[in-house]
Formats: sequence, C-alpha cells, structure tokens
Amino acid sequence: MITRRSFFNRLAWAGTGIIAVSCSNETEKKQEALIPPISKKPIVVSTWKNIKANEAAWQVLSSGGSALDAVEAGVKIPEADPDDQSVGYGGRPDRDGNVTLDACIMDHLGNAGGVCFLQHIKHPISVARKVMEETPHVLLAGDGALQFALSKGFEKENLLTEKSKLEWLEWLKTAKYQPVANIERHDTIGMIAMDASGNLSGACTTSGMAYKLKGRVGDSPIIGAGLFVDNEVGAATSTGVGELVLKTLGSFLVVELMRQGLSPNDACKEAVLRIVKKNKDLTNMQVGYLAMNKYGEVGGYCIQKGFMYAETVEGKTEIKDAVSHL
Repeated sequence: MITRRSFFNRLAWAGTGIIAVSCSNETEKKQEALIPPISKKPIVVSTWKNIKANEAAWQVLSSGGSALDAVEAGVKIPEADPDDQSVGYGGRPDRDGNVTLDACIMDHLGNAGGVCFLQHIKHPISVARKVMEETPHVLLAGDGALQFALSKGFEKENLLTEKSKLEWLEWLKTAKYQPVANIERHDTIGMIAMDASGNLSGACTTSGMAYKLKGRVGDSPIIGAGLFVDNEVGAATSTGVGELVLKTLGSFLVVELMRQGLSPNDACKEAVLRIVKKNKDLTNMQVGYLAMNKYGEVGGYCIQKGFMYAETVEGKTEIKDAVSHL
C-alpha cells in the first residue's frame, strides 16, 4: 500500500534520482520500497492493435528523440492509412458524407494543442501541434482550423475513400439518420510515450463516430477528456463513445487518481466506474482508458470486453487485453 505522503515524496525527488524516506518511520520505509523504480527505458503505448504506429514511435524514441516527436510520428501512421476507417484518411464520414477529424497533442511541459471538425487535412495531429507551438490558443475548429492548416503549408485533400463512401451510401438506405458508435471497429488512436529522459507526451486522433450529426465533436480533441499529461504524475488517453468521456473528463480524472496514489489500472477502473454508476443501460457502451504513470507502469480498463492496447518496450511490442467491467 502506497501512502499519499510517500507518493508525493517520490515525485518530488524523482528528477534527482534520490528517494525521500522518513528515517523515523519504518512503515514509510517499507512502503517506499514497494514503489517501482522510475523507468529510464523509453516506452510507448497506444490504444488497440496499433503495432505499426508503435513501431514508428519507437524509431524516434530509440534514436534519442523526444516523446512529443514520437507520439506525433506514431499516430500519423493510422491517419494516413485508408484501411483504418476510424482515423484520418479513409475515416467514415458524418451523416452528410463529410469526413471530419479531431485531434490533440500534449507535451511534458503542459503545452497542448488541438483541432476539431477539421476537413480535408490528412494529418490533423500535426496541425494540432502547430496550434500548440505557433499560436497562443489550444483549440481551433472547423473552417478556422482548415484555414490555419493551409496557411502552414498543409495540403487540401479528399479524405473520403471509395470504400467508406459505399458503406455510407448503404447506411443511408435504412439509417433514419442515427449515428453509429464504432463498436468493435477499433475507433480512435490514443498514444502515450516516455522518452529516455523520463518525459511524457501524448496524442489522440480520430474521425469520430460514424455517420454523426454534422458538427459533432467527441472527446478526442479535448484536453482532459481524450488526453491528459502531467509529467509529475503520468498520462492517460481514452477510446470509445466520446460523449461518455466528455461528461466525466475521463483522462484528467485518471491522472488525478494516479496523483492520489492509485496504480494506472486502478485509476482507469475508477474512471470507468464513474460512467457505469451514471448509466443503467450499458448496452453498446464502449469506453476504455489507457494510462502510464511516471514510473513506466501501464494499465487499462474498459466497460465492454474487447479493448486492447499495444505496449512497446526495448523494441518489442505486445498486444494486451485491458481488464473489463462486463
């Protein structure tokens, strides 16, 4: 059992490599010994089976690159993949046939940037980073986000592939204009990385709920909902039905729970239970959280079975099943 006091002592001395222990308290010393050492090895985790994304991020980390560069490089892989119909190019459109994208990015200093309801740009994560680094703002939306991207040299493209178009046209025949949650379609990619310096960064990007109402924005571009990073504590990201995550500011909640001493897995579990308690009918409710603390410990928890995540350490990637409520 880790006390709140010992957890904060550990964080305060983490950067120096010195562990603060109260010599007058044997219990505290024993508890301190249970805390794992800070990971000095680069590590990257992402939602679902995003092996190629992890590999791209690992190439950056293994060459001494920053966690920020790693997560951007990593999530750009599914953004450019036309076969991934829930992220970027090839994503399923809204009910009017428009592919609209949401993304955000956050670094170890607490800087953040995002875009939402962005059309025609293949890599919204890179636009989000430009928002973070080259404007005084955090979030740009719609046509404003598009004009900003074009001013920064991004190319305007048609993101609706023939495959996604045909599926949308088929859906229209019987749709009654109801959006479709991407249940078991492996929606969104959220990625967290720790570099060799022990710094954390994260990224999240998606084309959102299939056949959504025009203008709908989910949790993915919202700092504190789809992604949150606190370099003193850890980072978290989410996947699933964005409306449920938005109502509870899930990723921020996970990080704050880790600040209080919970493990990544237990923090993710508590964030899921906050949703479960407020919703009697969990049918088709898909929400999963993925988190990493400052020591490189990773955990995940979800409502429905099926949520997996990819974890890469020392160049080796494993696909792991998150613990589920149901």
